[in-house]
Amino acid sequence: MNQGLGLSATARLALLNRLSKRRARQEESGAGDGRSFSDVPGLRDFELLKTAMEALDLPNPFFRPHQGVAGATTTIGNEEYLNFSSYNYLGLNDDPRVKAAAHAAIERHGVSASASRVVSGERPLHAELEGALAAHYGAEDAITLVSGHATNVTVIGHLMGPRDVILHDAMIHNSCVEGARLSGARRIAFAHNDAAAAERELAAARRGAGRALILVEGHYSMDGDVPDLARFIEIARRHDAWLMVDEAHSMGVLGATGHGIAELQGVDPAGVDIWMGTLSKTLCSCGGYVAARRQLINWLRHTAPGFVYSVGLAPVLAASALQSLSILHEEPWRVAKLNANAARFRDGLRARGLDAGASAGHAIVPLMTGSSVRAGRLSAELFERGVNVQPITFPAVPERAARLRFFLTAAHTEAQIDRTLDIVAETAAGVAPAEVAG
Repeated sequence: MNQGLGLSATARLALLNRLSKRRARQEESGAGDGRSFSDVPGLRDFELLKTAMEALDLPNPFFRPHQGVAGATTTIGNEEYLNFSSYNYLGLNDDPRVKAAAHAAIERHGVSASASRVVSGERPLHAELEGALAAHYGAEDAITLVSGHATNVTVIGHLMGPRDVILHDAMIHNSCVEGARLSGARRIAFAHNDAAAAERELAAARRGAGRALILVEGHYSMDGDVPDLARFIEIARRHDAWLMVDEAHSMGVLGATGHGIAELQGVDPAGVDIWMGTLSKTLCSCGGYVAARRQLINWLRHTAPGFVYSVGLAPVLAASALQSLSILHEEPWRVAKLNANAARFRDGLRARGLDAGASAGHAIVPLMTGSSVRAGRLSAELFERGVNVQPITFPAVPERAARLRFFLTAAHTEAQIDRTLDIVAETAAGVAPAEVAG
């Protein structure tokens, strides 16, 4: 099925011709104009990608406005869709208890913290949430910030320096990469989930470095697989390095009670130096957090640029996250239902002869297409059939690793999952090589 990006030979030639003409126009229009943005790195490639999508008659699957709550189903353009593009893993985003906590916080504190917490934005809810997050990990303390992405950028960028080395999984999130870049430290990527490769790289780099930091995710957002946490703890100890685990997609997802990768694998969480996560997924809010020893957290609270010079987390968001965390602890059946749903979907794809990649069946299940165009066409045709799932294409992943990425939730029913599996199988079988629109 894959014939060079999922295109026929004729389509490839037509597309190359159209892109060549577009590039020539871009170069001509930008010549001699010192105020043009055409020389911004990546902008021309972005414009060419738009041209390619138009030529292939592929609709833009991004920025579709959802009307109402995006759960197991969602409404887009007044039509209901089976929804697999939401981080609402435990189905709490519309829970009456979470909404009540949010309303109460608004009544008491208003909508915004209105200032940096250092200045005058501190509210009791901040300390309550941070205490609950620290307890969740068995850590001494925690700190919350207004953005998950910014949490990694500012913490890593502030903690490490030019004399240091940062070792990270090749599939680590962009926020970690940007934090490492900001720090000025030497940055080394190791093959995805390859602990042996990680140790070889660290051993070779450690002697000439000041401090060392290993970065892994608890549940990888692209492939839906998990690392060998005990092995990475062992490597960190052997080479006098810190270990930081990004639990954005594993907090509330992995382990019998949602305590994450450490619970799933029976590992003492104290072996991890820095736990990081986001509030926007199982905790139905927005922001990020770090849980660690009090010494580090206190230093970050007074010096990390992304905390000190940023407005504090909105009280309504802190209240929502705090209530969601409480429900997670009280209702572990949600975690079990989520994992059962994800395993059912992953196994259902494979039973129908489709490639679910390396998914461990926890919440994230890719459908590997091997072609960005094929991923885009399959996503578009599924949308026409009432299934909302987005493609992940080059350059976000290598071309051969293009995919659709399904996010399962505890709110999905078995009937919805089975119906989606049948639709996906039928649609995938009918997607032929694309042609270039006239």
